[in-house]
Amino acid sequence: MPFTQFVSDQYTKLPIIPTTATCAGKTFIVTGANTGLGFEAAKRLVSFSPARVILAVRTIKNGDAAKAKIEAETGKKGIAEVWQLDLSSYDSVIAFGKKVQAMDRLDAIIENASVALAVWNPTEGLETTLTVNVTSTFLLAAMALPKLKETARRTGERTHLTVIGSGVAFMVPGRLEKIKGDILDSMSVEANAVMADRYQESKLLQLYAIRQLASLNPVSKTGVIINYVNPGLCYSELNRNAPFILKTQINLLRLFFARSTEVGSRTLLAGAFADEDSHGAYSSECVVKDHYVPDWMTNESGRLIQQRVWDSLTKKLNAVQPGCI
Repeated sequence: MPFTQFVSDQYTKLPIIPTTATCAGKTFIVTGANTGLGFEAAKRLVSFSPARVILAVRTIKNGDAAKAKIEAETGKKGIAEVWQLDLSSYDSVIAFGKKVQAMDRLDAIIENASVALAVWNPTEGLETTLTVNVTSTFLLAAMALPKLKETARRTGERTHLTVIGSGVAFMVPGRLEKIKGDILDSMSVEANAVMADRYQESKLLQLYAIRQLASLNPVSKTGVIINYVNPGLCYSELNRNAPFILKTQINLLRLFFARSTEVGSRTLLAGAFADEDSHGAYSSECVVKDHYVPDWMTNESGRLIQQRVWDSLTKKLNAVQPGCI
């Protein structure tokens, strides 16, 4: 993307999508909801008085503090709930997913939680960025999808599975094409990793996986809109563990172009209320911008990589939770 386009996008005025009417009686989940974009999105949802907003957080203490702050700032009590979710642990994701499946309804899940790590650290057999941003994110998606489908059938309204990605996905062209064998396994060999690019790679993997998951679950059959949202450059805590060079670049850009955390959170909500044209698509500035997806992702080579990503991912997920995909 040309830098002038990036600047123009950053200064786009973003709408506030939901209303009290569109939230009434509904249940939402926001992961990474105790801070940053997730916190602001959850707070906005609570302000519109839905039935439930579940704050999915790694640490209950921090979640309780976020809930108290949301209730104090919105004046709305009895809506926000705190559930524990540690995306670095498959057991935690599975336990959370089973609670989701036991709910009476789920109208949207905003998978916002991600990490950007500077150093190599394996978790659950993969490099941690891949575990948190990719395998656990899609394990949760797989376990939430049946409830989203059920809710759509019962209510006659579209439900949403929204993964929060990033435009940095397009900054690593050709990287996956060089990988031999299983993509996730190869990327989890320390000698193969370029940690300065790992966050970008994880967001590319997410986008490929979302496109494949959406193609296998058409809205006409499921009632579920599956989409990928770029919140743009915002003030958040995401880069607290980022590689030094990436952190420096982000901080410099933020000085001039960053959105506030509240404004950035509007993109998350836009994804959770988006129309069917967002299904399997890349959205930014609260609208579908699938034309931003580069040709190398959509041409024949890109389609082959997408299938390889999906095969690697589903092999991992079905080993962890048999039959989830």
